[in-house]
Amino acid sequence: MAMNRCLWVNMKNPIYIKYHDEEWCEPKHDDKSLYELLILESFQAGLSWECVLNKRDAFKKAYDNFDINKVVKYNDKKIDELINNKNIIRNKLKIKASINNSKVFKSIQKEYESFDKYIWSFTNNKVLYLDYEITSNELSDTISKDLIKRGMKFVGTTIIYSYLQAVGIINSHHKDCWRYKNEKSI
Repeated sequence: MAMNRCLWVNMKNPIYIKYHDEEWCEPKHDDKSLYELLILESFQAGLSWECVLNKRDAFKKAYDNFDINKVVKYNDKKIDELINNKNIIRNKLKIKASINNSKVFKSIQKEYESFDKYIWSFTNNKVLYLDYEITSNELSDTISKDLIKRGMKFVGTTIIYSYLQAVGIINSHHKDCWRYKNEKSI
């Protein structure tokens, strides 16, 4: 018997199915996961999440397994290496933004003791259950503006809304999805 999933899941892509079933809208609190997903989401701008997700393993390899202490030190040589890496999204502006955003991420960690404390403070550590068809809201507007004010790039409200879903602050599983029923039954 097939499980019902959110309508956006490409049922022909096992990577996408696994992401939906095991990660999407699952609350994350470790800074490494929060960092990885923020970097990946920033590459989504103008593209589909499926496109980014399909390249996730290549991004992990190219970005030193998302070791923020290495990424913040990337220089022009590393930027050229990333631009020439055919396995990732080779947008120079997004690559430079990822390095810049890593530095801002670290400054937020220093200010709040962790990025987790920062990002979850916007909802007082609560998960919000919202309609899956929404692509932005007042929360994503507020966080996007704050991150931009701090110097981040490619963190508009739609990207941040998607990020909040990815890290489980917003749970948007469709009412017919097995994850929705599972989440609601707890």
